[in-house]
Amino acid sequence: MASSGIDVPGSATADYVMHERDKEYDSGYKKEVHEEAQIPYDSDSLSQHAVRSDQTHRQLRPRHIQLIGIGGTIGTALYVQIGKGLLNGGPGSLFLAFTIWCTFILAVTNCMNEMVTYLPISSPFIRFAGRYVDEAFGVAAGYNFFVFEAALVPFEIVACNVIIQYWSDAVPVGGIIAIIIVLYAIINLFAVQWYGESEFWLALGKVLLIVGLIIFTFITMLGGNPIHDRFGFRYWKNPGAFAALYREGNLGRFLGFLQCLIQASFTIAGPDYVSMAAGEAENPRKVMPKAFNGVFYRLTAFFVLGSLAVGILVPHNDQTLKDAFLNGLPGAAASPYVVAMDRLKIVILPDIVNAMVLASAFSAGNSYVYCASRSLFGLALEGKAPKILTKCTKSGVPIYCVGVTLAIALLSFLQVSNNAAKVLSWFVSLVTASQLINFAVMAFTFIKWKNACDAQGFDRNLLPHKSFWQPFSAWYAFTGCTIMAFVGGYTVFIDDFWNVPDFLFSYLMIGVFPVIFVSWKLIKKTKWLKPHEVQLRTAEVEEIEEYTRNYVARPPKTRWHGYLDKIFSA
Repeated sequence: MASSGIDVPGSATADYVMHERDKEYDSGYKKEVHEEAQIPYDSDSLSQHAVRSDQTHRQLRPRHIQLIGIGGTIGTALYVQIGKGLLNGGPGSLFLAFTIWCTFILAVTNCMNEMVTYLPISSPFIRFAGRYVDEAFGVAAGYNFFVFEAALVPFEIVACNVIIQYWSDAVPVGGIIAIIIVLYAIINLFAVQWYGESEFWLALGKVLLIVGLIIFTFITMLGGNPIHDRFGFRYWKNPGAFAALYREGNLGRFLGFLQCLIQASFTIAGPDYVSMAAGEAENPRKVMPKAFNGVFYRLTAFFVLGSLAVGILVPHNDQTLKDAFLNGLPGAAASPYVVAMDRLKIVILPDIVNAMVLASAFSAGNSYVYCASRSLFGLALEGKAPKILTKCTKSGVPIYCVGVTLAIALLSFLQVSNNAAKVLSWFVSLVTASQLINFAVMAFTFIKWKNACDAQGFDRNLLPHKSFWQPFSAWYAFTGCTIMAFVGGYTVFIDDFWNVPDFLFSYLMIGVFPVIFVSWKLIKKTKWLKPHEVQLRTAEVEEIEEYTRNYVARPPKTRWHGYLDKIFSA
């Protein structure tokens, strides 16, 4: 029913408006006036009012959320695999593709920011899909995201092993894999703040590395290198900004650009990782909008400038870079940054870069363990996975979900009997389409959410955060991500490139998603929700509003932590 401007008693809008009328705005966020309702601070870090019905604890500080979002997105792809994009499309195509894809990520971030800030629960976008669209849709989205994240764990473990081999292959492959899995278990099976603190420092290392490499590019291109070569944008002119791929002429250059766009769609993310931390964030209605925006703008700067940097440092026809990927050279040897350092006769730095890339890969895998376990936890909370998976430790860690994720990580032992490059390609092909499906699900869920708000007269202006350019932004994200999911494996349809394994790995999840959706819908007889049937106010909304009213800021443990909170929470 369309809004007539009059609040109907018992309606979602009336309840929400009455609840909000006793509030006043403070710097754009709603803050309760009634101080007597606050729960006093307890030294056990808000444990009295941070524990919710899903047993997890709100102990992640703003700086943790910021760096978790950044750390989960920045992996070896930004430092090493980005070189493939340069070879395929050239510096111009790479830069344009990464810039364009960031606009789609902005649109997805815009959608998730509004919904998650209103209801910051565990595994939010998975559960929103079931609540605002169709229960079967949420199940399909949940398992798609779980498979995506869980498959990335062994991907990063194998990557860590390959990176270590840059220095020496004396350590047995199986031994390194076992050590990494044990470290992930230690970090993720203890209290969530352990994960948040460890990921903060690991992600900070990633930030310092990419910032350092961008500065390195600027200095060396102006002649600040051992051979005093002031090369500037030389490689954009010779051999050129746009490389032809598979075909000659404009068609080849377009295919090169398309390959760079596919590379960008696999490399750039962000809103999914920020969302997954919402259920364990302190004061989420204030923290999450800043986290979404901060992570997006920082990542955009890193990815866009990073794509520009590699195109400045190395020509797209560099034989050393080609051989590195062709022969599967270990670690940073295939990084365009290391190739550039070798060209410029720079020593020591390649080893430092390799060490930082190792930390980057380890951190990314750590984030994937967290996100995969929380997505499975969300499915269990909704009754879509075995109930035993809802069990949490006293510290609020979904222990069995973490265990299942670590069990899947054992797939990394495939490297013991197979070529590392081959194993990596299996995982990359499997998850690329899954990530695009995730983003399409987020955008479509927002479309249904907005339709429900409009139909029920639910005033979105009263929300803690309202997204902009809607519903255009959501449709833009949904259309772009859906198209790219089907385009991702286009090379198998080109003459002489067809092969069954590549086709299956590229399109497997696109086929699995509707199968899960239809199967669950037929078995459970679920209903495609109409706008007026969507429940916009639930007990969980009341719960988060009570938490917000009673929230008392937790002081930092040390002065040093206080400085970090101020620096990384903006």
